[in-house]
Amino acid sequence: MSNAIEVHDLRKEFLVSHSGVGSVKTLLLWWRKRQLEHLEVLKGITFEVPRGQSVAVVGRNGAGKSTLLSLLARVYKPTSGSATVIGRVAPLLELGAGFHPDLTGIENVYFNGVVLGLTRKEVEARLDSIIEFAELKRHIDAPVRTYSSGMVARLGFAIAVHVDAEVLLVDEVLAVGDMEFEQKCYAAIDRFRANTGSILFVSHDLDAVRRVADRVIWLRDGVVEMDGDPVQVLDHYIKAHEGLLEG
Repeated sequence: MSNAIEVHDLRKEFLVSHSGVGSVKTLLLWWRKRQLEHLEVLKGITFEVPRGQSVAVVGRNGAGKSTLLSLLARVYKPTSGSATVIGRVAPLLELGAGFHPDLTGIENVYFNGVVLGLTRKEVEARLDSIIEFAELKRHIDAPVRTYSSGMVARLGFAIAVHVDAEVLLVDEVLAVGDMEFEQKCYAAIDRFRANTGSILFVSHDLDAVRRVADRVIWLRDGVVEMDGDPVQVLDHYIKAHEGLLEG
């Protein structure tokens, strides 16, 4: 079986100032005094995701989960190692983050659809379905700045699940909206999986992990603590954080 995601000896460092650097000149002065900290977020992780598999990444805040997704989505570049996605990818890292507030809902659908790899004709063919899924027919001609955060999230999710992606990268947004819309989101994810789509998602919602994941990777302090069957990994993860986790 071919892979959808390949991560090899992946490392990511950030430079962090603890002194409120406010200008380039000040930054250079701090650098000369060696008052910038090298923060190693990912410390050489390696794993593969076969095509058609749904993998959850769990871990405490600061473990490196969102950094991993951002590297796979090419928001960041690795310090060393590699993070590769094979096939068309739809990143759901922050729904609606790429929307222009002064453009209408329809205009943002076209813009984001093209950014995610569709042609204008392909977006046009999916437009009615996207609007219907997002339940925004009455508001689709209004500027996005007039939308509530929930409306923005629904439109972002609707676009992402209509771009014929082969890989979904999801950061805490497996489902959005009220209970009825949430079920619609899960149904879309189930269809995506049934069509051999691959998912790598980060979540603190362990019920969502149990519902969607075929496999769980537990990140701890930038390394893979455990990787395998969801029941076994979550059992160890919950015991390690007893009293700090729910669900």
